[in-house]
Amino acid sequence: MDKLLELVQEKAGISADQAQKAIEAVVGFMKDKLPGPIGDQVAKFVDGGDDEGGGDDGGMLGGITDKLGGMLGG
Repeated sequence: MDKLLELVQEKAGISADQAQKAIEAVVGFMKDKLPGPIGDQVAKFVDGGDDEGGGDDGGMLGGITDKLGGMLGG
């Protein structure tokens, strides 16, 4: 989650605490709106657990942060 936290903090120009709260709000929203198992998997990936692919790129979490970075102009 450190990569995602840094990305949100940098792109939004906010503190680490604010970025953490923003991430938690988005993940909570996604868990509420997505079917149970999918929402749970999203939360796991954001929390850094159960990454697929392993390695230094963060596995699937790395892919998610890359896509979010693209959406945020990075």
